[in-house]
Formats: sequence, structure tokens, C-alpha cells
Amino acid sequence: MAPRAVRGALLLWALALCCLSGAGRPWSGSHEWKKLILTQLWPPTLCKEVNDCEKSPDYWTIHGLWPDKVEDCNSSWHFHLDEIKDLFQDMNLFWPDIKHPLNGSRFWKHEWEKHGTCAAQVDALDSEKKYFGKSLVLYKQIDLTRMLQKFKIEPSINYYHISDFKDALTRIYGVVPKIQCLPPVQGETVQTISQIELCFTKEDFHLRNCTEPGEPLSPKQDMWLSKVTATQSMVVCEDGPVFYPPPKKTKY
Repeated sequence: MAPRAVRGALLLWALALCCLSGAGRPWSGSHEWKKLILTQLWPPTLCKEVNDCEKSPDYWTIHGLWPDKVEDCNSSWHFHLDEIKDLFQDMNLFWPDIKHPLNGSRFWKHEWEKHGTCAAQVDALDSEKKYFGKSLVLYKQIDLTRMLQKFKIEPSINYYHISDFKDALTRIYGVVPKIQCLPPVQGETVQTISQIELCFTKEDFHLRNCTEPGEPLSPKQDMWLSKVTATQSMVVCEDGPVFYPPPKKTKY
């Protein structure tokens, strides 16, 4: 093959690779997932964990919308803040960076590159605007803060039992949630509620159990969960009393 022909073939090969690494497609088998996890944080607990925050929202906020079992699916699909400028008002209100309130976009960038590029396998989530927009829609649909209030579960200096949360959430949504807590630290005797996960089907965004009764974890899912929890100090709440801390009085 002539040198010019070789260079042409190499150029075509490079362009093909570029296209394959672009906006999310095609997807390899290693990037397959089965459900979406809408994860919400209780900000006063996060402030307690980081021993910071002069103020915090008095409602549950979004941590992320996570496809199960996969992360960082397309490292070439970078976050561009301008693509979600129409969502800024809701993003700042419902998806704030509690730890770094002056730089929320860093949090959104992390969520897009780690989880959004995997969720984009679904047509309804295949852009930043769709991914963050659908997350906000699901968050408002769940309306976790108000639903807990309907069952008289509100932040308090008195303790609840973890079953109060489980029973209320199961009755409200008809599915079994996953509830996470901060374990008690030195000088404490009670766990503190931190995070609630509700799961959706991949195809039509219907609520589903996060784990079906008796469903074994695959080695891949077990590895993914271990990786996720290794970066967090929270754990699945134990049966027993739980603290649902009131926010600081400073207005957010």
C-alpha cells in the first residue's frame, strides 16, 4: 500500500474511533444497567457529617440519578454548564452543593460525568438537559419532604424508629426504599438519617423496588455497591431509633 493510502486509512480509522467515543454511543456490554436510583439527601445531616454549613435547606435535596452497576461510561463526554442554563433556578434550589454552596456546578459536573454519561444510554436521558431535567421531574413527582410530612414525620429533637420511615415510604410509593444513616459517633447513641433512595424502571420510569425480596446481588453489582459505599461514611440504617435532625435556624 502506498504511503499516501496508508495515511488515508489511518485517518479514517482515527475518525471512526473518534465517532465511537462521542456522545454516548455505541454502548458496550460492560455499560449495561437495569434500574435508576433517585438518591436524595437530608442536608442537615450532611452538614453534621462535614462539621460545616452555616445554613442548609429544610427540605430533601437531590444527590443524583444513578444507573445501577455502572459509572464513568464515557470519559470523552464532558460537562458543559451552558447546556442546562434553562434549569439553573431549579438546580440551585433542589440540587445544591451543600458542601460547596458557591460552586454548585462542580457537583453537577461530577454527577454528569460519573452517572449521566451512563444514564444517556436511554433516549430520554441522552443529553445533559434531558438527564438533569428528568431528574428534577422525578424529584418533584416524589415530593419526599411533603409526603413524609403527611405521615407526621418531620425533623425533631425527639427520635423516630427506622420502621416509621420504612412503613410510611412503602405506603406512599408502593415500593421498598433504601434508607441510609450516619452511624453514631463518639458521644452519640443513635444513628442519624442521611439519604433515601427510590428506584425507577429503565424503560418507562415507573417506581420499583430497589432490591426485590430474595434477589441475590450479582458479583458485578456487589462490586459496584462496595465502590459506592467506600466513598461514603453512611451505611444502610439499622432497625432501631433514628435521629431526623432539624436544620439550623439560619434561613437558606
